[in-house]
Amino acid sequence: MLNRVILIGRLTRDPELSYIPSGDAVVKFTLAVDRNYTNKQGERDTDFIPILAWRKLGEVVSKYTVKGSLVAVDGRLQVRTYEKDGQRRYVTEVVAENVRFLDYRKSQEQEQYDGYQGTEVSDDDVPF
Repeated sequence: MLNRVILIGRLTRDPELSYIPSGDAVVKFTLAVDRNYTNKQGERDTDFIPILAWRKLGEVVSKYTVKGSLVAVDGRLQVRTYEKDGQRRYVTEVVAENVRFLDYRKSQEQEQYDGYQGTEVSDDDVPF
C-alpha cells in the first residue's frame, strides 16, 4: 500500500511549536497550495492544507520558516476522528516526513553583507 503526499506551497502564518507530555516536539502549520488550473474568472484557486511535523523536524521547521516561506513537504495523509458535543469530527492533515526550504530567512549579518557596496576601482589601479 502507498500513502505519499508531496506539496509545494507557502506557509499561511508562522508555525506553532508545542511539546506533548512525553517531551516530543510537534509543529503545526498550514500550507497554501495553488491548483494547476484556473477558475471561470481566470484565477487560480488555492487549497489550505494543515501540516504536522514531529520531533527534530518540527523544531527545525519552527526555527527556519515564517509566514510566507516557500517549502516542499513530503509526507503521508492522515485522517483522525474525535468527539465534540456528542458529534464525531474528522480531521485530515499531512504528517511531514521531510520538509525542504525553498527560500530562506536572512539573518541581520546576511542583510548587512547583501547591502555592502565595495569601493570603486579605476582602470588605472588594475595591474594588468
